[in-house]
Amino acid sequence: MRLPGFPALLTLFALITAPSATAFEIEGERLFETGTGATTLRVISTADLEIFAPLIGAFQAENPNLNVHYTLVGSSELMRALYNEGAQFDVAISSAMDLQTKLANDGFARTYRSTQTTALPDWARWRDQVFSFTQEPAVLIVSRKSLDGLEMPVNRQDLISLLRDNPDRFNGRIGTYDIRQSGLGYLFATQDSRNSDSFWRLTEVMGRLDAKLYCCSGEMIADVARGDLALAYNVLGSYATSRLETESGLDLVLLEDYSTVMLRTVLIPATAERVVEAGTFVDFLTASQTRPLISQLTGLPPLDPDAIAGQAAFRPIRLGPGLLVYLDQIKRETFLREWTSAIDQP
Repeated sequence: MRLPGFPALLTLFALITAPSATAFEIEGERLFETGTGATTLRVISTADLEIFAPLIGAFQAENPNLNVHYTLVGSSELMRALYNEGAQFDVAISSAMDLQTKLANDGFARTYRSTQTTALPDWARWRDQVFSFTQEPAVLIVSRKSLDGLEMPVNRQDLISLLRDNPDRFNGRIGTYDIRQSGLGYLFATQDSRNSDSFWRLTEVMGRLDAKLYCCSGEMIADVARGDLALAYNVLGSYATSRLETESGLDLVLLEDYSTVMLRTVLIPATAERVVEAGTFVDFLTASQTRPLISQLTGLPPLDPDAIAGQAAFRPIRLGPGLLVYLDQIKRETFLREWTSAIDQP
């Protein structure tokens, strides 16, 4: 099953260099009013509203003079809004670290320094323009009922063998990102390809089993919970953990060969008008004293260098120019062509 309307070799180059025929697509928006605020901070973000809303409430408790207008978009749409359309936002939050890095690299982010941002580990900030505030592993989420009588995979080779040996059980019941549509999915896929050749073998197996392709982790997790999928690969562990609190019959698997860890980042766009207020918001997200709040209010794992060091399987994606490699037009086209050939099999 394929998502309609997305050409197989849609490239980021086309997205950011060609004029946009339509405005960027908004998935949701909400105005958080404090009752006393006369100033409105405009935030564009890929973080789900229901997850992020409590954290905005905590920010406003400390800054009661600020309203927050929150616009929810996909990661590629955030890039389109800022890079292609010059949309005016004061803060940009995204799970696609590579696209945030490109925004900064190409002059679409403001430089900002404060006590909070300079206290971040070197691997959690880049050029005083891109700042991390969570660390979220990509995981496998599995329906326990669908695996009845089969062993739970603990690494990618186990997963490949499980799918290959049980085609009748898993045909049409595997979910993963459509990396032509999802900026985060593309980031995870390129990092997977760097970490292990098993990524390509797994992609081919999923393709032979008619994997369903998705834009977002939340949709994949919901379909596993409903029983439409047996499992979903590379979903955000933070979203899966939140769903497991209210759903029985689901298992979250951190694969032992490696688990890619995404750093959710924030930047101040070059188009920002409320620059001082935007800095206040960045400081709130990146402050060490906010980390317990992030965990408590959103379920998102805050930055924790000790956890990274203590988990041998974790492979954190590092901020820096290395993230721009697969955004090169030719490399991207080549990667998407190979991935499409593997996942879209007759």
